[in-house]
Amino acid sequence: MILIGMGVSGAGKTLIGEMLAERLQCSFTDGDAFHSAANKDKMHHGIPLTDEDRWPWLKTIRAAIEEKQRAGETAVFTCSSLKRSYRDVLRGGDKDVVFVYLKGSYEMLHERLGARTGHFFDPSLLQSQLDTLEEPGPDEAITVSIELSPDEIVDEVLKQMKLR
Repeated sequence: MILIGMGVSGAGKTLIGEMLAERLQCSFTDGDAFHSAANKDKMHHGIPLTDEDRWPWLKTIRAAIEEKQRAGETAVFTCSSLKRSYRDVLRGGDKDVVFVYLKGSYEMLHERLGARTGHFFDPSLLQSQLDTLEEPGPDEAITVSIELSPDEIVDEVLKQMKLR
C-alpha cells in the first residue's frame, strides 16, 4: 500500500506523513524533495508553479512510488496533489495508492505558514494553491480536518484505511 498525504502548504503533510510512516513501520518520502531547483526558486520568490513546472515533478514521484511497489513495500509519500489530474498521475491506475487529504481553513493554514521558518515556500502563494485545489471526493481520498491534533489525524486515517 502507498499512502500520499496531500493538501496545500501548511496543512501538515510532512508531520502527518512521518507519523503515519512510523505507525505503519514503513518509509516516508516528502514530495518536496523531488522538486527541481528551478521550482524551489520560483516558489521561494512567490511565483506560482505552472502545470508545465509540475508534470516532471509528479512523474518523478510516480517513479519512486513504482519503485516501492516493485519492492513490495508499504510507503508514505507527501505531495500537494492539488488537481485530480495530478493525483491521476501519482495513482497511475493503482488501487493500492490511497490519498489522505489534510483539509483546513485559509485562516488556520495562513497562521501555520506564518509561524514556519526555513522553508522555501513563500506564504503569499497560499491563495494561489487554494485557487488551484480541486478537493478530492470520498471516492478519491480519505479527508481529515487539520483542526484535529496530529495524533487524532493519524488515528482517523488508520481507522478509515481499515474501512476501505
